[in-house]
Amino acid sequence: MLNPFQATTLQFPNYLYFAIMKKLWSSKMLVIALLLAFSGALVWLVLPEEEIDYNTQVKPIINAHCISCHGGVKKNGGFSMLFENEAKGKTDSDVPAILPGHADQSEMIRRLQSHDPEERMPYEKAPLSNDEIDILKKWIGQGAKWDTHWAYLPVEKVDPSEEPSAGNEFNSWKKNEIDYFIYNKGKGQKLTFSKPATLPKLARRLSLDLIGLPPPTELYKKLAQNPSKEGWDEYITGLLSSPHYGEKWAGMWMDLARYSDTKGYERDDSRTIWKYRDWLIHAFNEDKPYDQFLIEQLAGDLLPDPSDDQLIATAFHRNTMTNDEGGTDNEEFRVAAVLDRVNTTWEVIMGTTFSCVQCHSHPYDPFKHEDYYKFMAFFNNSRDEDTYDDYPVLRLFEGQDSIRMAELKTWLSQNAAKAEEEEISRFVKTWQPSINSLTSTDFVNSELSDTKWLVFRNNGSSRLKHVDLNGKNVLIYRYRSFLPGGVWKIHLDSINGFLLKEIKVKDTNGRWKIDEFTFQNGTEVHDLYLTYYNPNLDNPASNGLMFDWFHFTEQFPGNGNAGYQEAKDNFWKLLNVSTLQTPIMLENPSDMSRETRVFERGNWMAGTERVNPGVPAVMNPFPEGMETNRIGLAKWIVDQRNPLTARTYVNRIWEQLFGHGIVETLEDFGSQGILPTHQALLDHLSWKFMHDFHWSTKALINYIVTSATYQQSSFCNPEDLQKDPQNRYYARGPRIRLTAEQIRDQALVASGLFSPKMYGPSVMPYQPERIWNSPYNGLKWVKSDGENQYRRAMYTYWKRTSPYPSMVLFDVMAREVCSARRISTNTPLQALVTLNDSVYVEASMHFALRMAEEGGGKVSDQIRYGYRLLMYEDIPEEKLQILLRLYENISKEPLMKNVSNKPDQSPDEKHLQSMYILANTMMNMDEFIMKN
Repeated sequence: MLNPFQATTLQFPNYLYFAIMKKLWSSKMLVIALLLAFSGALVWLVLPEEEIDYNTQVKPIINAHCISCHGGVKKNGGFSMLFENEAKGKTDSDVPAILPGHADQSEMIRRLQSHDPEERMPYEKAPLSNDEIDILKKWIGQGAKWDTHWAYLPVEKVDPSEEPSAGNEFNSWKKNEIDYFIYNKGKGQKLTFSKPATLPKLARRLSLDLIGLPPPTELYKKLAQNPSKEGWDEYITGLLSSPHYGEKWAGMWMDLARYSDTKGYERDDSRTIWKYRDWLIHAFNEDKPYDQFLIEQLAGDLLPDPSDDQLIATAFHRNTMTNDEGGTDNEEFRVAAVLDRVNTTWEVIMGTTFSCVQCHSHPYDPFKHEDYYKFMAFFNNSRDEDTYDDYPVLRLFEGQDSIRMAELKTWLSQNAAKAEEEEISRFVKTWQPSINSLTSTDFVNSELSDTKWLVFRNNGSSRLKHVDLNGKNVLIYRYRSFLPGGVWKIHLDSINGFLLKEIKVKDTNGRWKIDEFTFQNGTEVHDLYLTYYNPNLDNPASNGLMFDWFHFTEQFPGNGNAGYQEAKDNFWKLLNVSTLQTPIMLENPSDMSRETRVFERGNWMAGTERVNPGVPAVMNPFPEGMETNRIGLAKWIVDQRNPLTARTYVNRIWEQLFGHGIVETLEDFGSQGILPTHQALLDHLSWKFMHDFHWSTKALINYIVTSATYQQSSFCNPEDLQKDPQNRYYARGPRIRLTAEQIRDQALVASGLFSPKMYGPSVMPYQPERIWNSPYNGLKWVKSDGENQYRRAMYTYWKRTSPYPSMVLFDVMAREVCSARRISTNTPLQALVTLNDSVYVEASMHFALRMAEEGGGKVSDQIRYGYRLLMYEDIPEEKLQILLRLYENISKEPLMKNVSNKPDQSPDEKHLQSMYILANTMMNMDEFIMKN
């Protein structure tokens, strides 16, 4: 009997048998596939959904598509996405637009997906992509978590990553911890790191970066003899110790401080503030800790018993403009200066665009409209009032006057109470606190002359409001009279009120004079009405008496004590002596304090609710027990919990060394700024700067420049150039154009004309005629004599309405406001400057003379010598041949006539002419005007 299975097998052909078995096998695999798919679906359902990151995924969508209509400026439909409570609160329709955890029920998602053009958002703009909507849906579904922007989070300690897997390659390349961060990022971009720069190139780079000048000869010689690590350390230490180091970094800060030798606006008259520039140079040279550096500039006047240097430091915020134009409102421009101080403090010190908050809540970052005015309240109580003489000023005594001042202080310390001693010393040095006459009102036959000084015609009167006379019995005042005779009186509270004093006017023949009178002890606060009469003043349109300021005080102390009269004589001699005056910050006394109100839409004339000094809630808390004034503010700014101060400064130092910051937008660390390329590195540097380096700028710079990252060659292969054209990942050394100042200074150094003279007033090197057009005062550019015309570019006189032309063409700003960074441009006008400007023509002439006299007998040797003077290395042979051919071609040309700025020594006119063209050409070589 046959086996049934065998029979079955025998009854079918083989091909049919295999077809059936194949089908059965396919069905089995299908079942398995379905089971796997089902299992995968179960896993997908069980596993948590990838969490959406608010800062990197959601915030960019909101900023790009939503915030313009639903933010700090506009809140269409009562819906704003700037602050969490507003975004999740009720709208005008009484329905929240965002329901955390319920994306499908959220009105925001419904509007984004709507097909009705009247409902779909963004209104009348392109719809969001499906991916963008999907991100927002997931975000809301996950609870619509609101995160703090990275820049507003405290700086945390970040240790370098573990050594990269590259092993020996990395270990042989790295020099310090910075290199861990850079290497990992660079390898992630598949970049190849450059070899170390050659000694001449790195030495020049370091010198230009650290002192802003070519390498000092002796330092370079020592390095060339000992190019070991110890030799490099000694070279860097020498540069950091150079007095020119302070000049270089002070130059950087001058842009931030909007330093200028003039006041700005239409008249743009002169301002004597160069002592502040000197303070900056000293501060950087002594490596003043950055926290103290900031405290002194923001509030040096509020430190205990401040020194003259600490007072001069506050000129940082007196670089604001003053409007001397007639007919302007002094309060308007006082307010403008205060607003500028607020904006500058945020942009320079904390890398934040805060100015827009003046008119409305910040469109992109968590700063509310009232935050601006709480912050403004810290600065609103400063003593300045847009006066012509830039009060308050520090009067600096020299010679015999400084001796008198010392003697006066000594006598007061022995014969007066501490408070009296401080008050009198401050008044002698600052003429403060005084009531500026430009605050007077209610004019009858009187006015503010040029809106700056109170002047009286015959039978004139005016009012000083709310003068505190408590405990006062002396008025010291600065005035000038224009003809003999005349009487002025002071009445209390009305033109016919109680007569406080009648004073006969002493004739000053139109010159300013300080005088005093006594009156009975005053009480309470009064309006003072001033009247003036002069029988000799016939012309009703002529002025007879002008006032500058009024200082109410008590009688000079110590009457009857030994040395009283000599001390009082010194007091009056010092008050009236002409001195150097530097504008500084001083705080109002309590009886002159101002209130601060929120300006509706930023309009200074539309003050609304009153506010007290305060800081934004998103930032670190204000220190407990700290006074709510500028000294408290300064200490809040340098508090190690402040998330922005260290990051901003470290980023700025990095930008100075590499050409761009880790955060490219130095002025904006907010959500609209460019994200940091190496955030972990930025925090690592910021933490070390505060905790390990104790705010030392020199230590920070030394740490950066001793890294392998900094010391790389700037060479780049084509593949890496295509991957990272802007060198954002630092796989090669920086290659950027030098600043306007550096190009000029190194041309002077190479020529032998450079003057190393430091400090002092600004100078006026050569400038073409008719550049300046100064209305009213007729100021002229008067070319400096001798070595002053060859001093560092940072000492060049800076006029805001007409900055030094060659520097403007190389991207120096006018400094009407702070400049957080310079944008490097490349225009044909720059080549015209270095080829034709008289400074460069003269430098080229003297450089040609150096090559001819010091370079040897052959033209080729002279060119080689000149190239070494410029670049500190031997000239490549191909470049030498090009310059030799140029020399031959020039030699065939006729002799030039009337060459300006030509050196007196001319060993061979024809040869010198050819060498001049060569010198000028060499000073225009790419490698000369570039760093690397």
